[in-house]
Amino acid sequence: MNNFVVINTAICLPAPDIEALIQGRSIVAMSKNYIVPERQFALCPTDASINVLPIEQYYHSNFLATAEIALAQVSAETISLNAWVTCEKCEPLHSTESLSALSPLTIWTTEALQEILRQRHNIFLLYLRVYQLPKLITLSIKANSQFIYLKEPSTIYEAKPVLNDRTFAQRKHQLENRQPPLHPELEELQSAIASLTISQPAAKQLDDDIKVFLGWNSDKLIKQADPNLAWINDIAKLGDRSIEKDEGKSNYQAGTDFEIIAHRSLDFLGFKVEENYKGGAGGLDLFCSQPYPLVCECKAGKSIPDRAVEELDRIGKRHLKENYLQALRLIIGPGQPTKNLKESAQISKISIINVMTLQKLVELKAKHPGAINLVELQQYLEPGQIDYKIDEYIDKAEKEIKLRSQMITAVKELSEQDNETSKATHQSFTVIEIRVHYNANSTHNPKLNDEVVHDLLIELSSPLTGYLGRIKGSDWKSDRFDFLRNLPIN
Repeated sequence: MNNFVVINTAICLPAPDIEALIQGRSIVAMSKNYIVPERQFALCPTDASINVLPIEQYYHSNFLATAEIALAQVSAETISLNAWVTCEKCEPLHSTESLSALSPLTIWTTEALQEILRQRHNIFLLYLRVYQLPKLITLSIKANSQFIYLKEPSTIYEAKPVLNDRTFAQRKHQLENRQPPLHPELEELQSAIASLTISQPAAKQLDDDIKVFLGWNSDKLIKQADPNLAWINDIAKLGDRSIEKDEGKSNYQAGTDFEIIAHRSLDFLGFKVEENYKGGAGGLDLFCSQPYPLVCECKAGKSIPDRAVEELDRIGKRHLKENYLQALRLIIGPGQPTKNLKESAQISKISIINVMTLQKLVELKAKHPGAINLVELQQYLEPGQIDYKIDEYIDKAEKEIKLRSQMITAVKELSEQDNETSKATHQSFTVIEIRVHYNANSTHNPKLNDEVVHDLLIELSSPLTGYLGRIKGSDWKSDRFDFLRNLPIN
């Protein structure tokens, strides 16, 4: 791109089509006339051009809600322009033979494409690279032609594409070759959760992840601090009763606050915390029934009293009867346990962890939602003080995440090398190619074999992870994988 671009014209397209382009959901539009490639113009939304069929027959069902909202926002008095494009290719469509293969790759139904072709005899398919305008352009005229001139041209000094180079090239290659969508079921899921994204932060994150996996967004997600997870920073603080005293709270209130955040922590980690065993005089602090029985005693304050083991045994047996001995037992508190407490915990087979250890587990879960395997964690819940054991587990999990991140980087590096040596637009690689590159550039020792690499690649190309793409072959040796997005670990 030159140092700057001047945008002085706009192409008029149906508002839903422009919304799909801006979202990254689509990279194509339809034109009545041939457009010279490399031409640049703004996008002007209109409510015209879709009256050849009712809207529910014109757009795919999973795009219909978005289309209706976009049309409702088109004003008859003023029009807002917020994106500009470069025409990368103009492809004429003369026959109906290829429309059934084209439709699943677009927002339009086969019926709509056929009807437009019947009426116009020609459709020009525009491959458009979409960029954000630095500021809105507002028009007070109603468009009555395909192109309109802007009274005030917009000068672009920095291009901000909706899709990065790699993602756009992959999408363009898929369209040019009419390759079918890889994950139509995920497109349906994205459509189903789209209405929840405003009110549900979790739905918004899932929506973003699905769009990245589908190639509707670039591969680099900008992770913002989630305000809903700010409570994690308070786990260790609430375990220290002295801080609560500074705030004028009673010892009882301090303990209750700690129980509440411990409850939230265990629930966040994936335990099912039963509400019927709430703390208070004579009650269990916490009891988890799934994925295995776990009885917890929470002790806020500078130290854990020697009587904590006896209290947990007595109260646990009272409430759980014979089931208490089959449950794992855990005491959570700050400070160092006394010698007597450690000995009692060994005898009663009770684990003790520092409250900061609990916070570190929750922090890992928040950073990498799939990192904590509670069934595997169970093996580390041995009798006695086990902070070092949990640290071992966290270290092991972080190393496994790092390995996967490095594997993704290996595929990305192979793609970048191919970009430099060829004009290929869509690079995919075999297990052997990836293994050779990874081992040559990794300090991991011993080196990985093909079987381990293949297992990792299958995991990373799952629809639930979406870091790599996979083209399934006749056997594992002919499977091919391509880069989709990074796995940040810092």
